[in-house]
Amino acid sequence: MQFPDTTICVASMELARDHSPAYLFNHVMRSYAFGQAAGALQNAVYDPEVLFIGSVLHDLGLVDQFVREDRFEIDGADAAAVFLSRHGYPDRKIALIWDAIALHTTFAVPQRKAPEIALVQLGAGIDIGAVPRALISTEVVEMILAEYPRLGFKQAFLDAMAAVIRRKPHTGAFNLMSDVAREKACCSMPSFCEVVHHAEFTE
Repeated sequence: MQFPDTTICVASMELARDHSPAYLFNHVMRSYAFGQAAGALQNAVYDPEVLFIGSVLHDLGLVDQFVREDRFEIDGADAAAVFLSRHGYPDRKIALIWDAIALHTTFAVPQRKAPEIALVQLGAGIDIGAVPRALISTEVVEMILAEYPRLGFKQAFLDAMAAVIRRKPHTGAFNLMSDVAREKACCSMPSFCEVVHHAEFTE
C-alpha cells in the first residue's frame, strides 16, 4: 500500500502503531487505503498527507493513553491536534484533521465538508460496514486485507468501545456508543425520546 512518506506521516503512523493494539492499527491503515481508493473513484482533489494523518489517528480516543473525559472522537481529535502542533504542523491542516476525526462517526455531515474529512469517514465506514464494501473493487479489497488483516476486528473493536463507555457513560447518549452500551450491557442510557418527555416543562 502506498502512503505519503513525509516525516509527519511516518511519525503519525508510528504513534498509531506504538500505542494501538494490532487489530486497531490495521483498522486505521485499512481505513486510509479504503478512503484513498474511494477518492480515486470520485476523482477527488485532496491533500494526501491530511487524509493519511486523519485516517491513521482517527481512533486514538479508544487508546488508554489518550482517553480523557469527552466523546472518544473528540478525545482522539484533541490528541491528534496536540501531537501535530508539537511537530509544528500548520494550524489550517490541524483544523481539517481535527474535524475529520471528531466527525468520523457522524453520518452525512462529513460528506458536506472538505474532501479529506469526507474520505476519512468513507474509509473508516467501509471497514466497519457502515458504507458498502462494493464501492471498492474486490481485487483492491483483497489486496488491502492481505497487507492489513482484520485480526478479529469486529469483536475486539466493540469490546474496546464498550470499555470506553463503561469508563465514561456520560459520553454515550445520542450517538453510536449508546448502541454499543445496549449490546454489551455496559450501562443504561436515556433515549432521545425519554429526554424530551422528562424535560422540565409542562408540554
